[in-house]
Amino acid sequence: MKISIVTATFNSAKTLRDNIKSVLSQTHQDFEHIIVDGLSSDETMQIVKECEPMYNGRLRYVSEKDTGIYNAMNKGIKMATGDAVGLLNSDDVFGDSMALKAISDAFEESNADCVFGKLYIVDQIDTSKVLRISNSGPYKDGAFFRGWHPAHPTFYVKTNCYRNLGYYNEELKIAADFELMLRFIEKEKISTKFIDKVLTLQRAGGVSTKFSGHIKSNLEIIRAFKMNGMSIPLTCLPRKVIPKVLNVLKLKLGIK
Repeated sequence: MKISIVTATFNSAKTLRDNIKSVLSQTHQDFEHIIVDGLSSDETMQIVKECEPMYNGRLRYVSEKDTGIYNAMNKGIKMATGDAVGLLNSDDVFGDSMALKAISDAFEESNADCVFGKLYIVDQIDTSKVLRISNSGPYKDGAFFRGWHPAHPTFYVKTNCYRNLGYYNEELKIAADFELMLRFIEKEKISTKFIDKVLTLQRAGGVSTKFSGHIKSNLEIIRAFKMNGMSIPLTCLPRKVIPKVLNVLKLKLGIK
């Protein structure tokens, strides 16, 4: 199964080598890596071109002005030629060298439309230091109304779902990923498969991981429900936030 990995970059020189190394280390080699750059002014594109020979033809890239990360993601998804597509942000890496194989196996064994798994949010410098664990577990009908959603950096979807159901809504600046998953899974009822494995390590410090980002994200989540003609569940936002807080406390206290 061919998997397209889309990475949006903008002045990502500090972390991009780790990202590329992570992709190239995968045991599942039937992939393409699509890098969509927003006209970086640092060494980002120099690194991309330097690493290109290591891909043996499996790297595609573009560097041009975009209107934000979701615009870049949409560009990459539209370029994809794989059977399924996933996003690996420029400061993220795969959980280990078997992550892509686990994703491919899950698709083939379940015939699901999308698969997702566990995510570790890690320290920016020391990626072995886990700050928070995102473990959504399997989807159950109506789960989005109860504050559930997959960890977006682990979310892989068959390419035809994007062609048929649409792309990221670029009106949203932080929660377009939530809106897309809400639309695909809860509204359109595409089939799902949860992988009980850490698929991605996400460095802390992005907009969505900051406290102010959570506030803006939650406001956009309310818009996402409205956009899809769904009533806004009063318990959704508290039930999204409370597990994250408890998870951080458990890690600090050494509770597993």
